[in-house]
Amino acid sequence: MSLTDTFIRNVKPASSPRKYFDGEGLFLYVPPNGSKLWRMSYRFDGKTKLLSFGRYPTVGLRDARARKEEAKVMLDKGIDPSEQKKKQKEERRAEERESFENIAREWHRIRMSAFSEKHRNTVMYRLETYIFPVIGKRPIRKLEKADLLALVKPLDDKGHHETARRVVQIVSQVFRYAEILGKAKYNIADGLRGVLHPRKVTHRATITDPKKVGQLLCEIDEYDGYFPLVCALKLAPLVFTRPTELRAAEWKEFDFEKAEWRIPAERMKMKSAHVVPLARQVMELLKELREWNGHSDLLFPSNRSKTRAITSEGLIRALRNMEYEKDEMCIHGFRSIASTLLNESGKYRPDVIEAALAHSEKNQVRAAYNRAEYIEERRVLMQDWADMLDELKAGKA
Repeated sequence: MSLTDTFIRNVKPASSPRKYFDGEGLFLYVPPNGSKLWRMSYRFDGKTKLLSFGRYPTVGLRDARARKEEAKVMLDKGIDPSEQKKKQKEERRAEERESFENIAREWHRIRMSAFSEKHRNTVMYRLETYIFPVIGKRPIRKLEKADLLALVKPLDDKGHHETARRVVQIVSQVFRYAEILGKAKYNIADGLRGVLHPRKVTHRATITDPKKVGQLLCEIDEYDGYFPLVCALKLAPLVFTRPTELRAAEWKEFDFEKAEWRIPAERMKMKSAHVVPLARQVMELLKELREWNGHSDLLFPSNRSKTRAITSEGLIRALRNMEYEKDEMCIHGFRSIASTLLNESGKYRPDVIEAALAHSEKNQVRAAYNRAEYIEERRVLMQDWADMLDELKAGKA
């Protein structure tokens, strides 16, 4: 005889567990404590197994029967309902672990650790105020462009253009991190800036101000663009070569064992070979870049042709996207930053700094002598300089 809601409501616990059957394996299990629990008994692969459907009245009679029917359909397809339930439960747990908020907090803890406390707090404020309330609980793998657009478009339409742009930038950074971990299919922030209002250009003080240099370096780290171009922007202040020398760099010019970049004379403005000692930070960036495009001859191939280098216009456009006007900052300006701050530090001989900048020496004999004499001093200088840039980014200037 099938169960009824009236019977289930009125059933009382006994001194020992009782089972009240509804048919086709479905029954109500009532232990001495009075709980009313739905169970389904079935056979799979020659074994008797038990499936739980929940507690009455949270799961009513109709719902329990519906779940029984779902289990029968799985059995007809050769699927074990218990194993399927475990699988779905694990998938839900995985989605919870890999929610946007969890991944974003992990990214913030790891990737933002090198930045100043003020900058870290600003990023976390934007995450917790604008992003987490809308998409934080969603599995990052299931998020789409439309989800991010629904988040930022209202901000942009209300006139909060800078906030909208910063939100897109942060989401892009989190997705790039998730992509590397294999937890996101693609970066949903790619191309989304095109639907937002353009940034309002604000005037900045001279870029040789250490604090402003630190700000520029942070903005480069946060810049969302073509990966080799972003790497070129990151390397420019570290190696401070001329833009043409950097853009056309080839992997064969790099000696990873000696940590040196040997630029041949034909690629140098002064037509004299130049050796750039590479700091630890440069080596780390190069290794990351080589994993991305080590199969190419060029370090920075164009996104349109792997046999042609990125253009100066592309690098300049990136600076303009970061709101640096032509009278404020250019790619060649990284050389001026290095020259100014290194000379102002008073730690290095001017001749060593000039050699690092590959400035010409009219006396060819002396030039050859200087290159040999200064290489170890320059090695120290380049590492000190890279460490100084890290401190500027961290706001320790």
